[in-house]
Amino acid sequence: MPDTKKYIENLSGAGKCIGVLTSGGDAQGMNAAVRAVVRMGIYVGAKVYFIHEGYQGMVDGGDNIKEASWESVSSMLQVGGTVIGSARCKDFRTHEGRLHAALNLVQRGITNLCVIGGDGSLTGANLFREEWSGLLDELVQSGQISEDAAQTHSALHIVGMVGSIDNDFCGTDMTIGTDSALHRIIEVVDAIMTTAQSHQRTFVLEVMGRHCGYLALVSALACGADWVLIPERPPKDGWEEQMCQKLSENRADKKRLNIIIVAEGAIDQNNKPITTDHIKDLVVSRLGFDTRVTILGHVQRGGTPSAFDRILASRMGVEAVLALLEASPGTPACVVSLCGNQAVRVPLMECVQMTQEVQKAMDEKRFEEAVKLRGRSFENNLNTYKLLSHRKIDTELPHSSFNVAVLNVGAPAAGMNAAVRSAVRVGITEGHTMFAVSDGFEGFYKGQIKEIKWGDVGGWTGQGGSLLGTKRTLPAKHVDKIAEQMRIHNINALLVIGGFEAYLGLMELQAARSKHAELCVPMVMVPATVSNNIPGSDLSIGADTAINAITDTCDRIKQSASGTKRRVFIIETMGGYCGYLATVGGLAAGADAAYIYEEPFDIRDLQSNVEHLTEKMKTSIQRGLVLRNENSNENYTTDFIYQLYSEEGKGVFDCRKNVLGHMQQGGAPSPFDRNFGTKIAAKAMQWISKKLKEFYRDGRVFANTEDSACLLGMRRRALLFQPVVQLKDETDFVHRIPKEQWWLRLRPLMKILAKYKTSYDVSDSGQLEHIVRLRAKDSSAI
Repeated sequence: MPDTKKYIENLSGAGKCIGVLTSGGDAQGMNAAVRAVVRMGIYVGAKVYFIHEGYQGMVDGGDNIKEASWESVSSMLQVGGTVIGSARCKDFRTHEGRLHAALNLVQRGITNLCVIGGDGSLTGANLFREEWSGLLDELVQSGQISEDAAQTHSALHIVGMVGSIDNDFCGTDMTIGTDSALHRIIEVVDAIMTTAQSHQRTFVLEVMGRHCGYLALVSALACGADWVLIPERPPKDGWEEQMCQKLSENRADKKRLNIIIVAEGAIDQNNKPITTDHIKDLVVSRLGFDTRVTILGHVQRGGTPSAFDRILASRMGVEAVLALLEASPGTPACVVSLCGNQAVRVPLMECVQMTQEVQKAMDEKRFEEAVKLRGRSFENNLNTYKLLSHRKIDTELPHSSFNVAVLNVGAPAAGMNAAVRSAVRVGITEGHTMFAVSDGFEGFYKGQIKEIKWGDVGGWTGQGGSLLGTKRTLPAKHVDKIAEQMRIHNINALLVIGGFEAYLGLMELQAARSKHAELCVPMVMVPATVSNNIPGSDLSIGADTAINAITDTCDRIKQSASGTKRRVFIIETMGGYCGYLATVGGLAAGADAAYIYEEPFDIRDLQSNVEHLTEKMKTSIQRGLVLRNENSNENYTTDFIYQLYSEEGKGVFDCRKNVLGHMQQGGAPSPFDRNFGTKIAAKAMQWISKKLKEFYRDGRVFANTEDSACLLGMRRRALLFQPVVQLKDETDFVHRIPKEQWWLRLRPLMKILAKYKTSYDVSDSGQLEHIVRLRAKDSSAI
């Protein structure tokens, strides 16, 4: 069978010129995208040009269009905003302006454009492309360019990347800058919560989003806000009364503070703006609560990009260059984006049209439709928020008479508490009695089990670690006592939130079902571990927070070398035998190498890395960063690598080493982990409710099938329930990792961006997907 894979080695950019520009409002992560386009472009042999100040620079020409070099994008990765500048450009909107721009590009031989910006910038780029041949004809007629030049540059190729903190662009799951903006918002909310708690205050926070409520909605989910107002779902008439009632109920329930989050574009049913001052006046006049308004403003656009945005932008930048290399004159302009954790290309104009349709639906008061057009992810966020924020009165609740237990197993991971809160509240809404088990399976067999109520989990989303307590103990040795506790408390279902021990534990409980009827109940596991080493799931709760901790520390460590020249840092990360943290952390921090167990290395590799760094020190970039996973090799320890580099680099560079240790497990959860934990646990709880009904026979629950003990994991684009028995074959139990791991495909990216020649399989990219199909497929999206 012939090998149908496509490799980067077969794609050449020789003779091609790529222009890269950032346009419209800035967003954190734009620099990472520019860096990736420049380095990938140079890597494939193309010339890459910076176009400074967006379209204005393209129209003005001159020094605004400069050739980029490998070194010119060094140290850009951790900088917020856009280093090459962005401007709103009136000239480009005129025909005359676009004529100037075309001339400037043709003079430099640029016929490939990579545009990083919002929908306005991308629409402008598409118009430019459509007019291109006409503009060249005009330039030939006026004698500014020759016939030959027009012939050579007859087609303009355009690839877009969406840089916008609002996440308001249809067809993309996440736009560059959104995650960083959420980080800024959550930092502020966490800080405000402590002062609000002290004074029993109500805070009204305004976040950005003139036409899109994504930031408001997700930050409300991530901090457990009492009320949220967004343009896509205006509150029903009489909302003022409802809101005030909700706030006073929460205060009666021993809650010392209230948080209300408002998108700047929030409107009521009649399309009239709802302002923060209006809400403040309402709360003060009706409830008499001490109320303050905080408008976050441009803080949300600023600061260093989060790890997610750096990785997103780096992946998109590389994908954009591939798309330009593969473009033919007939290819429509496309946008590269992520769907789940997969890179996709979607036609630019389909996305723009759909984005405009959302606005039109909102203008015409078709709000239900506006929410649907935003996509499944937005709709799921909204539904989850509604599920968790509004406590129903007991008379409204279905009463199920089922008891469901929740426990944490394994090492602590940031986001576990958000998952527990979500599970408890969804469980109570579904009518179950919820029980919390302290200290994992150890607490279970010792009988540390008590009922947990709605109010008990208030304020849990932002807390790191595990408030329930967690242990690595496995259940097999204590299975008799666990079965007895299940009987005593009449537990009808189990939700286990944890790492590899949770996965093993669930298998052991399932194996013990034949001896203990008490264990024949629905069980589901939600993966939560910083190592991200659980089979059946591409991501686990806690990994994003750990990657951010690694990235922040690497930034600081790199900065410490800015005064001392020629220094290489060796940094050891956690992860057991799983190289996820080292690889993805390395990609986000701009590492030169990352040593992991999954990709064996020998002394020759270490030698060539030292040589590579020696070459690098001759340029203007005089520092290096090398990551090593803690168990990557038992003989090539961190100390060994440090000593080898120190000896071999003598006279060229000196070395320092750092072991990051448990700081990777601590800290407040990132917005992504809070959200992921909240949504995945809510889904797990709904599955439990469904299974309880399914397995209820003759007055009791009896579940003994394979599919009644599942792991809920994220696979490519969807959340899937997978029987743990079926995951056995996918697991390397000795090294506690899955046999196949998706992120290994990102390793060549890190190497390319660090100037290593490598083989990169690009057969996964390149299919242009239509946006309608994308939405239909996305039924179990997160």
